Amino acid sequence: MLLTILIIIIIGLFAGAIINVLADDLPHYRRPTTPRYADGARRPLIAWLGILAFVTGKRASPEGAALSWRYPVAEVATVAGMLIALLVKNARTDVSDTQLIFWLIDIIIMVLVTVVDIEHKLILFSVMIPAYVVAVLDAIITPAQREPNLTAALIAGAVGFGVYYILYLGGILYVYVANQQGRNINTVAFGFGDVMLATFSGLILGPGALIFAMFITVFAGAAGAVIYLISRRLSADGYSPFTALPYGPYIVLGTFLMLFFGSQMRYLLIGY
Repeated sequence: MLLTILIIIIIGLFAGAIINVLADDLPHYRRPTTPRYADGARRPLIAWLGILAFVTGKRASPEGAALSWRYPVAEVATVAGMLIALLVKNARTDVSDTQLIFWLIDIIIMVLVTVVDIEHKLILFSVMIPAYVVAVLDAIITPAQREPNLTAALIAGAVGFGVYYILYLGGILYVYVANQQGRNINTVAFGFGDVMLATFSGLILGPGALIFAMFITVFAGAAGAVIYLISRRLSADGYSPFTALPYGPYIVLGTFLMLFFGSQMRYLLIGY
């Protein structure tokens, strides 16, 4: 067991390093390369891991371009997510080693989506299309108990797409109406990337769990918005109306909780 945990930690650290490289390059439509600092200088091998870059004093390039805290945080978050997946797998008799592999890939996707959406307010086709392939393969290969088979996965994916596409169209309508009334809103109220992410959520959760995930997402998003408003009003900069906030992390949160703690979340929300 300890050896398995160590292996998962190592996999998670290297996966986190890859996530950081992809988060640096994909939003700028660059071909991923070896880890670099913000000024383009190559990071020494010891600094390829964000955690090691901080620990060894290699956080900054020779010109002073320092890595942000995102790098070690993304690596730690990836390791933590993968360890949770391992613990859930060991606690359930219906989860195979193959399912664990798919879960580890899901963790990588969710961390990458979260990082890119927070930093760039983007959810990329280059991430979501491979994610769909992984989710469909998961449904085909591991239709275990409490896991969606292919039919359930496709139905839930369609539901996730449909519900969030309606919200996407509603956001476009809201911006149009507001601008007709003299507002000057240049941001998107609800991005199509969120629609793609909700589709992925449906594919890996199935219909029943997806409904609860959307419920969690709504309340988490509302709580996040309130916290943001309060923090901005208390800050020196103040609040700027119609500021676009990334919604993807809340979809990821709902998906993660239902993927690994579905039974507990159902009991918490509806009592059984």
